[in-house]
Amino acid sequence: MKIALFSDIHSNLPALESFFADVEKREVDAMYCLGDLVGYNIWPNEVIEEIRKRNIPTIAGNYDFGIGRTSDDCLCAYKTEEERANGDISIALTNELVTDKNRAYLRTLPAHIKSEFQLNEDKLNLLLVHGSPRKINEYLFEDRAEKSMIRIMNQANADIMCFGHTHQPYHRIFNTGEENETHFRHAINLGSIGKPKDNDNRGSYVIIEINDNSSILDKDSISVNFIKFTYDIEKAAKAVEDSILPNSYAENLRNGY
Repeated sequence: MKIALFSDIHSNLPALESFFADVEKREVDAMYCLGDLVGYNIWPNEVIEEIRKRNIPTIAGNYDFGIGRTSDDCLCAYKTEEERANGDISIALTNELVTDKNRAYLRTLPAHIKSEFQLNEDKLNLLLVHGSPRKINEYLFEDRAEKSMIRIMNQANADIMCFGHTHQPYHRIFNTGEENETHFRHAINLGSIGKPKDNDNRGSYVIIEINDNSSILDKDSISVNFIKFTYDIEKAAKAVEDSILPNSYAENLRNGY
């Protein structure tokens, strides 16, 4: 089974359209969105409607959670007062633009999606979250201590845990078996479709492959493929510059941060 996973679109319609054009050529069997459909650009409704018309199972990101409740807090971790002031402009505009119908959709998105595969007399649990299983806005960066990551995945009973929120893609594998036992767990950050922060301005998503030989006993039996795609960045950046949003958001898109 080939499963496409994507996250953190952030109202970037040109990026989302290019993602769909790319993924539709790859013959995937399932597709999931891990949240943060809105914020930071001018197309929140168009992005939501593209997701909805395709019936893509989607979980709530922290920005979706805030907008779904007409909140002025996106649960974002801004580092400076300038970033916070810019963020206030973004959430105010997003609240103004989002329709009642789309707000109701965001409000009712689930927090997590979990699937259990039963293969080779083993169970293989796939868990989809936005930030972490514990908090919608918890940042699981690549340099997170191994003990902390293992504890989080053990507590959530996740053999494959996929998430976004940091906008920085990575794949880490942990052997969490005790003593002479083997139990591999995979932590996979998808990166971002529409607001990358890994100094690469292309959109990022993941295709994982689970086959009839996949097992917690073999770390290589689960394939994880990171895919980068190009899109019309200038169209997205110009939309920011032609709006009340801070021009720094346009430069972030151009620079991949």
